[in-house]
Amino acid sequence: MGALQLTQIVKSFGDTRVLGSVDLEVQDGEFLTLVGPSGCGKSTLLRIIAGLEAPDGGRVTLDGRDVTGLRAADRNLAMVFQSYALYPHLTVAENMVTPLRLRDLSAVERIPVAGPLISRAKRRALMEKVREVAEVLRIEPLLGRKPGQLSGGQRQRVALGRAMVREPVAFLMDEPLSNLDAALRVHMRAELSELHRRLATTFIYVTHDQSEALTMSDRIAVMMGGDILQLASPQEVYDNPSSLAVAVFIGSPRINTLPGEVDGDGVVRVGGRALARRVTGAPGPVTVGLRPEHLELRVAPGEDALSGRLVHTENLGSDIFLHLAVEDGAHRLIARAQPGTATALSIGDTVHVVRASGEAMVFDAAGRRLPMAGERRAVEVA
Repeated sequence: MGALQLTQIVKSFGDTRVLGSVDLEVQDGEFLTLVGPSGCGKSTLLRIIAGLEAPDGGRVTLDGRDVTGLRAADRNLAMVFQSYALYPHLTVAENMVTPLRLRDLSAVERIPVAGPLISRAKRRALMEKVREVAEVLRIEPLLGRKPGQLSGGQRQRVALGRAMVREPVAFLMDEPLSNLDAALRVHMRAELSELHRRLATTFIYVTHDQSEALTMSDRIAVMMGGDILQLASPQEVYDNPSSLAVAVFIGSPRINTLPGEVDGDGVVRVGGRALARRVTGAPGPVTVGLRPEHLELRVAPGEDALSGRLVHTENLGSDIFLHLAVEDGAHRLIARAQPGTATALSIGDTVHVVRASGEAMVFDAAGRRLPMAGERRAVEVA
């Protein structure tokens, strides 16, 4: 079991507010990611869950038991750090078995000379558990090596294995892939997802990389300024962000934003053009968001088209992203195009794009999402 509940967690360092009354419920067996920019409080929240940091207020409940005052060693949670934290003088097998020896062997059984003689059967059982975990992680051939003889990906698997042998109720991971190169990060994302499915154990993962959050998680909690702005599935957060801050942070390339106005009838106008659907909200200035994939290229201008000068092209092979300067260069738009349709374009060309029907997002002056007529409101957690 690994169900976790945080209630009104508050934390400050001196006069700096780090967490402001955070409420969060993590379901048993789910993969939940805390994602946000550096300094948003996600690592501090993870350390409070682990027991490495004490909250200034609030309660941490694990499987219905209040563990707020328990030290980290008594919570049966496994932490995987960004730095791997492996003992350089020990072999892989010794690194993995160390937490089991500290937990399962008495002080007498850990004595260097006499201990192995007294606890021979226990030690064999512990090493058998290490071999079982090594088989799952496919690091059996590495058990005799030391960390300095391993690649970054291999060291990451060893750090995971050291956590797995303890059979914790939940795994806590603080940006474990950030030290790996790009190709290995993609590979390890798939491996972590597969491992989560095999173990069926709760994973709480911290990252500033939205790609990791979107590709691995059952749910993601978007954090900024010490608060959770939205908690939902990755697709829900991407398709239906609760605020402009969430919409801008989640998505690569980032969402396009253009200034607009709402009149008394709920009609939204952008660049003198009206959106087909109306919004519910008070009249006034708004920000209209358009994902790059929701803009379609047109050969000729039209009443519904936006025109811009091509200033940059990103060729990613399967997709090409066109960066357009619109309204005399005051604003930029990024539009996704298929390679075949964009090969004839050159820097400086005028490009015409239209909005896909019903795909615009509208945010008020405070950054809150305004629902379109007939659209459900995004789930907000604040």
